[in-house]
Amino acid sequence: MDFTYILYSKSKDNYYVGHTHDLKLRLERHNSGWSRSTKSGIPWQLVYYEEYETKSEAIKREYEIKRKKSRRYIETMISK
Repeated sequence: MDFTYILYSKSKDNYYVGHTHDLKLRLERHNSGWSRSTKSGIPWQLVYYEEYETKSEAIKREYEIKRKKSRRYIETMISK
């Protein structure tokens, strides 16, 4: 299984959208500073995820969410 996920950084009041095969490991890496794009927002909290059969489906969904460029869209997804 692969996942599309959304993280939230309270310190930056910002969301991050990504995809992965291992949610737990990916969150640990984000919070250890492994990813340059999320290093400044530590600590990150997993607030939402969707599960997919294939990596390509997860990537497609990640880009779909990112193309919206809308915090409101993300917050609506999370609240459901």
